[in-house]
Amino acid sequence: MLHFNVLKYLHNLIVTLLLWTHYILGFILFFSPFYLLALIFSRNRESAFQRLNSLFYRIFFRLVKILIPRVRFDISPDVSAIRSSVILCNHLSYLDPILLISIFPGHKTIVKSDLFALPIFGWMLRKSGYLPSLAEGPNVSLVMQQVQEMKSYLASGGNLFIFPEGTRSRDGRIGAFNKGAFRIARICKAPISVLTIRNTHRLFQPGRFLFNTTESFKISVDLAGKLMPDYGNPSFSITKLMVQVRDLMEQPVK
Repeated sequence: MLHFNVLKYLHNLIVTLLLWTHYILGFILFFSPFYLLALIFSRNRESAFQRLNSLFYRIFFRLVKILIPRVRFDISPDVSAIRSSVILCNHLSYLDPILLISIFPGHKTIVKSDLFALPIFGWMLRKSGYLPSLAEGPNVSLVMQQVQEMKSYLASGGNLFIFPEGTRSRDGRIGAFNKGAFRIARICKAPISVLTIRNTHRLFQPGRFLFNTTESFKISVDLAGKLMPDYGNPSFSITKLMVQVRDLMEQPVK
């Protein structure tokens, strides 16, 4: 048993190091020049950066599939086809946001405010049109600008995806929702697509550095439902809308 555990640990470690080496060095050596070209030559830098982000993470997950063949991915075609929508999803792992970025070439999302202060990476977040989680200090003008432009962005076919829990679930249950995503949807009068992600926490568990490479399971992303709230109705309520979204997220997997 001890011998098996050692081999399991070593396998997890080797695969993890390969994945993070690709994540860091692969970006620096192979992808950063494309961002520079987009910055210089693209007429729509924001869209170009989003497409590059999506491509980078698609390649990352292809590598995951090669190195960890026991884990299967099932992305519903209904999910991949979503356009012009505010997407709300449960949150289980650090892998969730990059998985959604890999699915949607045209996307915006909300990112922890602290990351916007990082050199280079924070600049890339701004150029990609992402929003900081806290609208305070130097982020106020950025959030106001992005929210004002969000309606036209969604109308052009882009998606805004948000994890309304704001943090990863530690027990798989849906946590309390923040109202920010619902307020943005109301401002933009946007349709809402509700997604459910399953088992990403089994591949990359919160609080751990190593990927789980030895178990067999399926990671899925499914469309739980679509909502087109009547925002102009006097009886419209964000609280009621939050209940509807929660009910869709908590329904059993079909």
